[in-house]
Amino acid sequence: MFALLRRTRKASARIALCAAAFALTACQPVSLGNIVGGSGGSVVAGQPVTVALLVPKTGSSGDALVAANLENAARLAIADLDGAKINLAVYDTAGNEAQAAAVTRQALSDGAKIILGPLYGGNANAAGLQAASSGVNVLAFTNNAGLAGGNVFVLGQTFENSANRLTRYAVSRGKRRIVSVAADNSAGQVGRAAIASAAAASGATVVAEVTYGYSQQGVSTAANEVANAVQSTSADAVFLASNANAALPFFAQLLPERGVDPTVTQYLGLTRWDIPPQTADLPGLQGGWFTMPDPNLTAQFDSRYSAAYGQPPHPLAGLAYDGIAAIGALVKQGRSDALSAAALTQSAGFNGVNGVFRFQRNGVVERGLAIATIRNRQVVVLDPAPRSFGGFGF
Repeated sequence: MFALLRRTRKASARIALCAAAFALTACQPVSLGNIVGGSGGSVVAGQPVTVALLVPKTGSSGDALVAANLENAARLAIADLDGAKINLAVYDTAGNEAQAAAVTRQALSDGAKIILGPLYGGNANAAGLQAASSGVNVLAFTNNAGLAGGNVFVLGQTFENSANRLTRYAVSRGKRRIVSVAADNSAGQVGRAAIASAAAASGATVVAEVTYGYSQQGVSTAANEVANAVQSTSADAVFLASNANAALPFFAQLLPERGVDPTVTQYLGLTRWDIPPQTADLPGLQGGWFTMPDPNLTAQFDSRYSAAYGQPPHPLAGLAYDGIAAIGALVKQGRSDALSAAALTQSAGFNGVNGVFRFQRNGVVERGLAIATIRNRQVVVLDPAPRSFGGFGF
């Protein structure tokens, strides 16, 4: 086991930066009481609309990188708008809740009609509470669906969205008996609940739930439990909630060694296995299924961003572009209530750089996702992302 950890830590170190960007769920939401969506700042047709972008410019070095990419993507989106005028005002949250609340108050005082960001869940909650009394809505970059509601809308890719899409696909391919594997922490609890809910909604059954502590012994013990559960329950799928920066590389090696043959028992991934590319090198993930945004659209955005800024975008940069794209599409309509909760939750949704998306009534984003697999260490799309909400998968 010690040799295993030494080998897989090298792979984990390579992918830490990108994978960590998606671990934005560790926050307990604060109730927004009886708030039912913000009315939105009143928009005057033909006049510029002030959008406040809240990012952690002076947080850790990693935060500063993400913040710069989010701002760059937002400005790229503004340049692409046709028929909508947006003034972008950028505020530094420093990655902490107190400052997020303070700069939200400042943004409202400066005339912001809508808030784009912040990045982290606790910051988003703080911003939402401050903006609620003004009726201003917040499009947060967090992926914590538990924070959505009231005037807070979650832009980040959620476990629920991924689990629903992937479980429906699995059931359509005859995979109905699932063993879920999730860490014994807050993110793992969210992932485990998402898998259970998706299974119930799609006609699948979670025949066993395995939780683990992230340690040598914890992962090893969990791998044994998964193998026993697959055998004793005749499970035909194992749903792994971990990402590549945590236990995924370990399970990718340990489970096949314990007799969970990925050519017989389908491996499913709740997180993206295409970021970074080294993830596809893990032998145990060959043939596994996971969700990802439309790769063609993502490649187009990556190319345009690189041409504009001289380097590829951070995986989260597209969230800022999507937020501006949605705001611009609504402002273009020329209605005074263009940024209200009712307008944001229009059923047709919006077109973003990662594909079609829309906000549900509960404030959680729903995105059109592709189903992908790994073959010979290459990502291959099995089922393309739908381009509208009338298409397959919705």
